Amino acid sequence: MKKILFVASEAVPFIKTGGLADVVGSLPKCFNKEYYDVRVMIPKYLCIKQEWRDKMDYVSHFYMDFMGQSRYVGIMHYEHEGIHFYFIDNEGYFSGPKPYGDWLYDLEKFSFFCNASLSALPVIGFQPDVVHCHDWQTGLIPVYLKDRFRGGEFFCNMKSVFTIHNLKFQGVWDVKTIQRFSGLSDYYFAPDKLEAYKDGNLLKGGVVFADAITTVSDTYAEEIKMPFYGEGLDGLMRARSGSLRGIVNGIDYEDFNPATDSMIEQVYDAKNFRKEKIKNKRALQRELGLEEDDNRMMIGVVSRLTDQKGFDLIQYVMEDLCNDAVQLVVLGTGEERYENMFRHFAWKYPGKVAALIYYSEPMSHKIYAASDAFLMPSLFEPCGLSQLMALRYGTVPIVRETGGLKDTVEPYNEFEGTGTGFSFTNYNAHEMLASVRYAERIYYDKKREWNKLIDRAMAKDYSWNASALKYQELYDWLIGY
Repeated sequence: MKKILFVASEAVPFIKTGGLADVVGSLPKCFNKEYYDVRVMIPKYLCIKQEWRDKMDYVSHFYMDFMGQSRYVGIMHYEHEGIHFYFIDNEGYFSGPKPYGDWLYDLEKFSFFCNASLSALPVIGFQPDVVHCHDWQTGLIPVYLKDRFRGGEFFCNMKSVFTIHNLKFQGVWDVKTIQRFSGLSDYYFAPDKLEAYKDGNLLKGGVVFADAITTVSDTYAEEIKMPFYGEGLDGLMRARSGSLRGIVNGIDYEDFNPATDSMIEQVYDAKNFRKEKIKNKRALQRELGLEEDDNRMMIGVVSRLTDQKGFDLIQYVMEDLCNDAVQLVVLGTGEERYENMFRHFAWKYPGKVAALIYYSEPMSHKIYAASDAFLMPSLFEPCGLSQLMALRYGTVPIVRETGGLKDTVEPYNEFEGTGTGFSFTNYNAHEMLASVRYAERIYYDKKREWNKLIDRAMAKDYSWNASALKYQELYDWLIGY
């Protein structure tokens, strides 16, 4: 039995701020349980809902030397859907209304978490073959496995995998501070280790010291070797390209299933969507006060409203979009200028634009089920999950060709009758608008072709099972059998 430990700062269903939580909570369920014992370790935040906190069992506690003080480390446990989840407890570090907040404090608390996670393993009696770390919050674990934990018999054969979900966030502060939090010697703060541009960098530590590095799509693995996407670490990515591979994320096909989804008006599948999917559009038009028209093309957007997601492009051509024969439904929060921009257009075009400036899981499902197309013009997108959900619900994605969007959405070719969506290459507002208008033309003038697009989209399999097999290959290669 091969033992794998996932260590991360969040995991569904306990705590979620982004796609990282979906990966850490969903992927472990998909490994072959005959051969792999996969467990998960996350912090026990005070902001985890009480219903989950009540279900956790106390395992043990110990005191650990951290930054010259003896600190409490509690270990809680809960088995969810056959997976053992462990929670590292320290109310001093993990209280507060949300998991992240103050940058400096986050650096200290995740340095503590990395230390505590490894120190807890002998206590719980779990000796993993591979520790799978996710993003900068766990960047110190591969370093510690080569440093202070290397000497003991318990840790000496452990391998580490480091997954980059978004290279933009690296855990950077001045060297002295990072050194104080990590407790590492001067040796580690050189340009070939944790130092980058005269600062300390936790993510860089993970990349330099991990035995294998993954990121969340093939294209993104190539992109981060280039200066534009490399966020200052492109040289390191090129240097470590032999150990770097892309494995595209999946989505939970049980949670996102239009045939069984209790959050949508009318369930449907690949066989009956031509008749049934429209009922979701009617219900959403009624609910949001949009013009009730079966034939009007509805474009959905479910996203953080930030520059990264391409909203400056949408802002530039928003007036043009509103003058087309489309309805636009936007769900999400983010930068104030984009929130207000959508509010303005919803006020100006009340029957055409709905701006839902909040986040709601049920409403996101309704939008995926009701929309005809899904717009996602990201500046960069390591993987992206929204386009996978759109494909699953037979909602045709319109995306920019970057990262995971390029890997998962095949551009429509009307001459060959292939493709699962529409895409554009350059980060340009009018190029995006041209793609949207091309999609409109196919929707209005070639309805049979449009339905075939949906057929192909819904036939795609982006469940976690395919990704799990690739991770299994990686673990087998690392362990050596």
